Order: sequence, then structure tokens, then C-alpha cells
Amino acid sequence: MEIRDWCIRILGGLTLEEKLLDPLELTDRAPGPPLLWDTPSRPANMQFKRHSKEEKLPPFHEHGSQDKRAVCLHRFAGHELLAVEIMAYALLAFPEAPKHFRRGLANTLKEEQGHVRLYIKRLKELGVNFGDMPLYKHFWSHTPFLRSPLNYVSVMSLTFEMANLDFAPIYKQSFLRHGDTFSADLMQQILDDEIKHVSFGMQWLKKMKDPLESEWDCWRNNSNHLLTVKRSRGFSVFEEPRRQAGIPEEWISIIKNS
Repeated sequence: MEIRDWCIRILGGLTLEEKLLDPLELTDRAPGPPLLWDTPSRPANMQFKRHSKEEKLPPFHEHGSQDKRAVCLHRFAGHELLAVEIMAYALLAFPEAPKHFRRGLANTLKEEQGHVRLYIKRLKELGVNFGDMPLYKHFWSHTPFLRSPLNYVSVMSLTFEMANLDFAPIYKQSFLRHGDTFSADLMQQILDDEIKHVSFGMQWLKKMKDPLESEWDCWRNNSNHLLTVKRSRGFSVFEEPRRQAGIPEEWISIIKNS
């Protein structure tokens, strides 16, 4: 299947099966002209809801409740589905991006589909179906700012996915404290993959940036101006996953002190 056709099916799909379509073979012989997508099509129970302040994630001291942990996992599954859709958006929007970039992004998309499946499986074990709770627009609101591959890696890989280098271990630790080793193992797998995704973004930022521009300046100049440095971190900053992803020490220090 052509990458273009695959991404159109993901963004236009009205079933979860379409969103998680995983072709055995992908080709990129006909990327076509740029194609921008306003809003992804979704099943009726997965439409975007308006987010309210009352719908915050359960605090950590409530994670002893299975139902509260399920709320967290459902929200994270929603984020993974958004990532699938945004990566499909980027592949359609940037057909002239380097072939290796497009192939790497397609592989990352497949891993994000795998994350959705893992969350769905764990949610079912906790008695919840994906789509039973509200799902929010969140990352998708930033697609109008993705005008180039550099914008994409700056906003998605090096902001939202980098923040997951903190959120994944934080929630892993909390789930472990409350005896849920299965959910903790899931968060570890997410962390391992996110390190690779952030590394992908860092490598391509270095390749595509102006040689006279620092990595930090390139990231800030190509990120959405509405996003602060704090959006690339969690409640606590975990330095080692960033080092594994190739983030410079100066960058880590700035994030840590933001």
C-alpha cells in the first residue's frame, strides 16, 4: 500500500480498525501533492469533546482505585490516537520531505498504532472500552502550525513526545506504588519507544536546520509560538531518557529550570 493511501484511510476512517490499519508492506512511489486535513474523521464514540477544567486526570494519591487508573490510561490512549493522526497528517502535508524522513515517520506511526492497541488491551482488562470516556482535540489544535518537517519535529517530537519522557516514568512509578505492575510495564514500553521518537526528531532537526543555527534556537524558531518550554516537560524532569535520545546537556538544563 502507498503511504499516501494509508494516511488518507487513517484520517478519513470512521472505524478504529481503519485508524489502526497496519499494512504488511508500505511503498512511497507516489507521495502526490501536499494534502492538508482540517479534522480527522472518527467513530461516533471518539469524536472530540470540549475539555473543561473539571476533567483533570485523577491525582496520584487516587491511583489505588482501578477506575481512576483506567481514566488515566484512557486519556493516554487518546493521546496516542492523536499522534497516529498527526503523523498521518504530516506524511500527507510534506510529500517532498526526504525519503528517509518519511520512512522513519511511517515507522513511528506504526509504533503509535501499537501503543493504542496496548492501551485498549489494558483498558479492557480494567473493564473499560476505548471511547467510553471523553477524548479531546489537544495536539490536533496545533496542526495549523505544522508548515514544514522542521515544524513537525519541533512541535511533535521535541515538545509533546519529549514531555512523555517525564510523564511515562512518573505514572509508571505511581502505578507501581499502587500494585499495578501491568500498567507500570505498559508505561515502561511507552517510555522506551518515546526515547526513539524523540531521538528521531533530534536527528532530523540537526540534519535540516541552518548550519549557523544552534539546535535550541532552531527548535524555538520552528515551534508553535503558543507553546512554552514547559510544554516539553512533566511535573518532574527525567534527564537520562533525554540523554538516551541525544538531547544536549544545555537543552536539558534549560528545560529542567523552566
